[in-house]
Amino acid sequence: MVRRILLGAQLRRLRESRGVTREAAGYSIRASESKISRMELGRVSFKPRDVADLLTLYGVTEEAEREPLLNLARASNRPGWWHSYNDVLPGWFPTFVGLEAAAASIATYEVQFVPGLLQSEEYAHAVVVGNYPDLPAEEVDRRVALRMGRQKLLVGENAPRLHCVLDEGALRRVYGGRAVMRDQLKLLAEYSEMPGVSLRVVPFDRPTHPAVSGAFVILSFSEEEISDVVYLEQLTSALYLDKEDEVAEYRRTMNALSGVAATPGETRALLHEITRQL
Repeated sequence: MVRRILLGAQLRRLRESRGVTREAAGYSIRASESKISRMELGRVSFKPRDVADLLTLYGVTEEAEREPLLNLARASNRPGWWHSYNDVLPGWFPTFVGLEAAAASIATYEVQFVPGLLQSEEYAHAVVVGNYPDLPAEEVDRRVALRMGRQKLLVGENAPRLHCVLDEGALRRVYGGRAVMRDQLKLLAEYSEMPGVSLRVVPFDRPTHPAVSGAFVILSFSEEEISDVVYLEQLTSALYLDKEDEVAEYRRTMNALSGVAATPGETRALLHEITRQL
């Protein structure tokens, strides 16, 4: 998806620089004006032949200029590793995993449970079973395997910065039994020591709570062409918000949450305290 967005943005700039209308661009590749619009937004797949024809229309004829864009078109159609799990995932979720994999920074607020990127395998298994008690064991295992695969982001060469704010309730709610929960809290304490991870908890005793809307994720990218995205998961669907004013509102909420949350040191102390109480 990110490759599609990048390619679409470059095609849009080329079209506008040549003064070509979307209607004329669509005619050149035997498509509609709306198809060009969707291509420029990165919402459809790209045929290299169509990209080649558009580049010719836009006056990009030198091989050195064309080939990087054609390579990007070919690469945009290659499935990510997570697509092998499409059979066990809701239709809206692979898009999130793709955006997550390409993000330069991730800010997340969670109320119910530890975010997937920070879950232990046993805790993840308990969360999946708890939320989907009728799933076959094989499907549960595949969902957990996907979650573990996503966590490789945090130790990769281009690991994103992760800023996580948790409500204390997410730490107190026991999934998988006390032993599983103790191990999960110890793992969180370890993650909180990683240089690219910021972990903060909003304790129960804090008087104000700015995030009345519930959990959310803000994904940011290093490429200027890609706007920040807010991900909101619902029971039967998900929302992807990228309008500037909407994203700004969630950023303000995240900043407010960070303002009332415990410091990283206080957070680690709280994690150790809850672990001892289990």
